[in-house]
Amino acid sequence: MMNLYSGTTCPFSHRCRIVLFEKGMDFQVIDVDMFNKPEEMAAINPHNRVPVLVERDLVLFEPNIINEYIDERFPHPQLMPADPIMRARARQLLVGMEREIFSFMEVIEKNAKTADKARQEIKARLTEIIPIFSKQKFMLGDDFSMLDVAIAPLLWRLDHYGIDLGKAAAPLMKYAERIFSRQGFIDALTPSEKAMRK
Repeated sequence: MMNLYSGTTCPFSHRCRIVLFEKGMDFQVIDVDMFNKPEEMAAINPHNRVPVLVERDLVLFEPNIINEYIDERFPHPQLMPADPIMRARARQLLVGMEREIFSFMEVIEKNAKTADKARQEIKARLTEIIPIFSKQKFMLGDDFSMLDVAIAPLLWRLDHYGIDLGKAAAPLMKYAERIFSRQGFIDALTPSEKAMRK
């Protein structure tokens, strides 16, 4: 049995929950109160952060590594491209998104002094990718992939984070609704996350 230690409002844990539910496999989500973490967290993850995936002797604690492991272990439906060249491109895009978009989510989550600057950075990066969704259904084309999984928690939290993309973002918001209507996404939401959107 796979156990995922998951923050109930953590966008990075949200990603891992989406992958688990998309796969429709047998697993257990252990909800972690971010302000009152259980003692075992520090024992299983030296960084004392979520998400953490535990399966027998294996302990993984980076969301992208967790998600790729799940995708390789349970290949249907496949979320990383089968073609090695496309898979390498997807990984490179994920790393770019981590640096240029997702790193700013943590700043907003921590309500740091630089949160307003982080909001502007996210808005600028998301504005750049809007044209993609005028031409295609998902990030890599017609198929839902790990890139869609990665960006979904951010798109869900835009209002919660105080990020308004304006009317020009209509193609991006239609794309977001396509993700939000997926059963795997719906099942992965915690009550706290549901409350983020009215």
